[in-house]
Amino acid sequence: MFARLGISAALLYFVLRSIDLSAFLERVKSMNPAWMALALAAYAATQSVSVWRWRRLLSAQHVDVDKRRLTESIWVSLFFNNFLPSNIGGDVVRIADTAPAAGSKTLATTVVLVDRVIGLAALVVVAATGAFTAQLFGVHIPGARWLWLASGLGAVAAISVITIPTIVGHALSPVRALNKPWLTERAQRLEDAVIRFRNAPGAVLGAFGGALVVQLTIVAFYLLTAEGLSVPLPVFLGAVLIPVSLVVQMAPVSINGFGVREAVFAFFFRRFGLPVDAAVALSLVSTGMVMGLSLVGGVMFLRRR
Repeated sequence: MFARLGISAALLYFVLRSIDLSAFLERVKSMNPAWMALALAAYAATQSVSVWRWRRLLSAQHVDVDKRRLTESIWVSLFFNNFLPSNIGGDVVRIADTAPAAGSKTLATTVVLVDRVIGLAALVVVAATGAFTAQLFGVHIPGARWLWLASGLGAVAAISVITIPTIVGHALSPVRALNKPWLTERAQRLEDAVIRFRNAPGAVLGAFGGALVVQLTIVAFYLLTAEGLSVPLPVFLGAVLIPVSLVVQMAPVSINGFGVREAVFAFFFRRFGLPVDAAVALSLVSTGMVMGLSLVGGVMFLRRR
């Protein structure tokens, strides 16, 4: 905890000391409220798509949860993700909210994990597509080959799980070998859940499509915020920068990505000759807007009690 806090503080210090603070403050003060309102509307829309995606995955497992309940859970999880020093707090909320309907914490956890994996895959695909588009225009994106490699490996892994029925069972063999009844039971539930997903490809593909919409809308959120801050952010750069920064800040080395996110933004902006103060302004202001919006989930959580 303290190590992560120290890393966030150190990275923020080194990024902030390298920018023109007066230009940074002037950019923030002169932001356009109309563009910011549009950006917030775009981010709020991602929550509705996330609910739809989550519900499709639950339906594939024959679990029926009221849409209103899922909507509340998504917003509460957004609040927890932003105000707890961890990016898994929201997942715990979602698992707890759906476990009773699923009849199993293992099944509820599996659905949330699959949703997470699908979201991560969509992140990488959007970033790789942005890098490819930039390449067509003669702009080289650092690390583009790794994005394409990750996309390819992810596709191979997904196809393998779907087309080879025994692959999950073989992967769980070491767990069953421990001869612990409670572990064996959970391993069986996990394998059954994977089989049900395999038998409902439309639901999984639909969830992936929803995840792509979410990631593209998040890119739009940052582009709208950049417009409101008069930040000259090209669309293709945003399509790479935003997903990459979201992937990097998932590493448990900082407090909610603070410092890491600003460092990634500053690196890409500097690489393309854009003002670094604009990168920091975009990163901090957009994060502040998301945190403010997530307070809706905090209010919902208090109403529960």
